[in-house]
Amino acid sequence: MNKYEVMFIIDPVLEDDKKEAVIETVKGIIAAAGEVADTDIWGLRKLAYPIQKKSEGYYVVMQFAASPELPKELDRRLRISDNVMRHIIINKDEK
Repeated sequence: MNKYEVMFIIDPVLEDDKKEAVIETVKGIIAAAGEVADTDIWGLRKLAYPIQKKSEGYYVVMQFAASPELPKELDRRLRISDNVMRHIIINKDEK
C-alpha cells in the first residue's frame, strides 16, 4: 500500500451538513479499498484566483494509504462531483 494525500476544495455556499456529507463520501471511497490515516479540515480560505466566480473555498486535506488503483477512481469521482471545486492527489512515497 502506498501513502497518498488528497486536498480538495468544497463549494463554500453549501450548508455545513452538506460539507460534512462530501467529506464522509470521500472517506467512504477511500475506506472501500484503503484506509484514511488523518483528516485535516482547514475550513474557509481565500482562493488565489476566482474559481466558478467564487473567491473563497472550504479546504480539506486527507492522508490515506491505498493500492495504486484507488487514486484513479478517487480522481474520477471528485472530478464529476458538483460540490468539489478543485482537488489534487499526491503520492507521498514517490520521490
